[in-house]
Amino acid sequence: MPYTPDLDRLLTPGARFTDQHGAYLIEVHPVDDVALPTGQVVGCDPLVCPDAEPFTVVVPPGRYAARAWVAVVLREDAEVDRRVAALELVVSAEPTTRWEPAVAGDQDVSTLGADDYFGYGVDAGVGTLADPTALGVLESWDYDRVEQVFLSGELPTSPVPRLINAVLDEASGANVVTVATGWGDGCYGTWIGRTADGRVTSFVTDFMVIPG
Repeated sequence: MPYTPDLDRLLTPGARFTDQHGAYLIEVHPVDDVALPTGQVVGCDPLVCPDAEPFTVVVPPGRYAARAWVAVVLREDAEVDRRVAALELVVSAEPTTRWEPAVAGDQDVSTLGADDYFGYGVDAGVGTLADPTALGVLESWDYDRVEQVFLSGELPTSPVPRLINAVLDEASGANVVTVATGWGDGCYGTWIGRTADGRVTSFVTDFMVIPG
């Protein structure tokens, strides 16, 4: 079976996980809504790969709430760090009964081996779930403008590390919301939640912070 994280447990406010290094307490923080004028969703590091392909599952165009699931790192019950464990784009408030891998382009889940998954590469330490409309604008920017909007000044560290929201297409309102990706650069998969009758409830990128 391809790798699937225990998202039902991860996406629980107050959930607590432990390993040999200490404990992790899960907080949920609403972040800015994400505008999807095309209904397509792209998971990517927008500062490095804004031209990434959208996932094959499309939702009705509109604005959708987003949540950052933050793992507060505890040592002797005192906070010593905080990391974004997951970024969620909420499509519906209905209960999620199952999760499936989000795929893009010609990716085929049947080709995955045990514990494998499809993910997007991160080289700038941030991730997003955004519409291609906004990312297309970002792709046209030069480095100085990208730096001014997403990298300059004092980047937020709490409650959501590196949380930035920028509207990139004024006509549609399409925006890019970035958060820090777990422990930093890597390859991170996205999963789609569905109701019992198959309707989409959310897109969730797991930044692989939580042990196991």
